[in-house]
Amino acid sequence: MSDDLKTTPLTAEHEKLGARLVPFAGYRMPVQYEGVKAEHLAVRSAAGLFDVSHMGELELAGEHAASVVNYLVTNDLARIDVGQAMYTCCCNGGGTILDDLIVYKRAADRILIVCNASNRDKIVPHFSQAAENHCEISDISDQTALIALQGPKALGVFAKANCSIDDVRSNLKPFRFVDCEVAGKTATVARTGYTGEDGVEIFCANEDAAELWSALMDAGKDDGLVPAGLGARDTLRLEARLSLYGNDIDETTNPIEAGLGWTVKLDKGDFVGAAAIRKVKDAGPSRRMVGFEMTGRGIARHGYPLLDDAGTEIGTCTSGAPSPTLGKSIGLGYVPSDRAEIGTELVVDCRGRKIGAVIVKTPFYRRPKAS
Repeated sequence: MSDDLKTTPLTAEHEKLGARLVPFAGYRMPVQYEGVKAEHLAVRSAAGLFDVSHMGELELAGEHAASVVNYLVTNDLARIDVGQAMYTCCCNGGGTILDDLIVYKRAADRILIVCNASNRDKIVPHFSQAAENHCEISDISDQTALIALQGPKALGVFAKANCSIDDVRSNLKPFRFVDCEVAGKTATVARTGYTGEDGVEIFCANEDAAELWSALMDAGKDDGLVPAGLGARDTLRLEARLSLYGNDIDETTNPIEAGLGWTVKLDKGDFVGAAAIRKVKDAGPSRRMVGFEMTGRGIARHGYPLLDDAGTEIGTCTSGAPSPTLGKSIGLGYVPSDRAEIGTELVVDCRGRKIGAVIVKTPFYRRPKAS
């Protein structure tokens, strides 16, 4: 493995646990421990612990910080309060997606941005240029560890880890965050995630990450908590129909066709890409992202052509995998808008094998409501 790859503060922990480490976004990251399917099912039934310290973190501070951020994202920062987070797209002037972000309002004049690791090198200068002469900006990615604890038992495990939040479920609502202590370490805890399950994401200093990870693993030992890698993270997010940058969305896709129109607030005032997105929305997108299930024996993969019943290529699979939860193969892809209705039959060209599929309602999996 290349010596040029970065490591996270938890790499030694992964090695102790026997993880298979692979290159990902410039880092050595655990793709699996026991196995993708086992880790996936553990997150759906109990809880999983993920190292996502490769993600990028930026802080903007100052009187105009919120205005700068709001000009660069499609969602409306003015609609959330201090202590809340929001999911959003960040677009270029042509209305296509530079990255998808989570934005945290730490204070009226202090905003935290979390971007994809693969996009850090373009998002940092993009925000820095806009912030120049308006507010301060700091790239804190290399000083910040991020741990995701996900699953139906995640909040219970978290509460056992000497957490200073009283009654986590009641006092930390979805897409809220709070500064607190976990296992004696100072952390920022957000009730967010990328698996379709409930849980928390925990920001902490690099030097505290290993001890915090160990404390969480120990807290969950009787609840079925397992360490989980990028493989399970991918199948979990696919079942929940959560977009993966570089596969499902990129600088060739706009939020409307990607099914992310709900993140676009065209009434908030001008923002980068607004005119182009408005044009797409008014005219209607020429294509749409759909979810599909394989009806024949085969697995759709990124880049496989999608065909109509006459064998004509009409689109492309952007993500696909066997679904451990559903016991069938599923996928996402773009097709013409007039072929995007639920129930429409497709053919997936799986390296020359033509396998049937049908467009279905998404998300493929939705977690049961808490009783």
